[in-house]
Amino acid sequence: MTSVRRTQVVIVGGGQSGLAAGYHLRRLGVDFVILDAQATPGGAWQHTWDSLHLFSPAAFSSLPGRLMPPQPGQEYPEAGHVVTYLRDYEKRYELPIERPVRVSGVHREGRLLRVETDSVAWHAQAVISATGSWWRPFLPAVAGREDFDGQQLHTVEYRRPQDFAGRRVVVVGGGNSGSQIAADLAYDTQLTWATQRPPRFLADDIDGRALFDAATARRRALDEGRTDTGGVASLGDIVAVPPVREARDRGLLEAAPMFSRLVPGGVQWADGIRAEADAIIWCTGFRPALSHLAPLQLRGLRGHIATKGTHPSARHVAGAGRGRWAVAGGAGGLHPGRRRTGGADGAVTGSDRPSRGA
Repeated sequence: MTSVRRTQVVIVGGGQSGLAAGYHLRRLGVDFVILDAQATPGGAWQHTWDSLHLFSPAAFSSLPGRLMPPQPGQEYPEAGHVVTYLRDYEKRYELPIERPVRVSGVHREGRLLRVETDSVAWHAQAVISATGSWWRPFLPAVAGREDFDGQQLHTVEYRRPQDFAGRRVVVVGGGNSGSQIAADLAYDTQLTWATQRPPRFLADDIDGRALFDAATARRRALDEGRTDTGGVASLGDIVAVPPVREARDRGLLEAAPMFSRLVPGGVQWADGIRAEADAIIWCTGFRPALSHLAPLQLRGLRGHIATKGTHPSARHVAGAGRGRWAVAGGAGGLHPGRRRTGGADGAVTGSDRPSRGA
């Protein structure tokens, strides 16, 4: 029989959102535990491609309570610097993290919630889901995908351009991930960059600082009943980080329209034109990783968790981890792989006896 442990709040996920939630619960004196499926600290940042940098300076990418220190010689820190920061953060605040622990389901059990894992079960008054979306990559339904006889991979599987040197590569996706990986590959591959619409680069002087300001202004306008400013989406889709800017200015980032289907040797457009390919990299975003919440039956008829603003509208559920302001398709700030979505990918689910501050 599975043993059961008790706490006030279970946080599912030990990445940046989980750590931030833990910081606030600790300050409130709430008894909690963080269950992280990863074997080591760092969340999704320890699994990104080698050249990935934040598109915000360190001071604008910090978690509550402690500024991220700058990385020497880098205005925009590397992913490895983020991993080090997250590891030090959880140590600094002595956050109670158990890993590797994989949560399989959250169930209502009387007035409590039962959290099933691959080790023990937990009874809690509230559950904070801070699982993000990196773990659920999205692949679009494109005709002929099974016919293509080359390599297919998603953003989460890409690591370095050297793995594709001299090959014919199609990169699919017009967001930050697609543009950054296309820029990575532009020098040593025969590159085709396919996008759903012409790429929209933000002005070169815009980085995560301006995006945060735009998102904050939009949130305030909506809360006050004023006209929607459009937020981040009104500025563009792609942050012109230095590698993207350099490849673009060299004329190496010329996007083609989205093809209509895959064929055995590559891709084909509706007019019959083909491009040969050895590999296709799908930089097509993510979906919220919420399968562990399925037993609570929070989703509506169309498969989304109903929201009011950024918060799920179901009783005892509140948003945590991210809102709709995240930049489409890209990584920057502390948001690997985020995209705008109509549902919530972080949720706080409480029982009928809410814990103090939860």
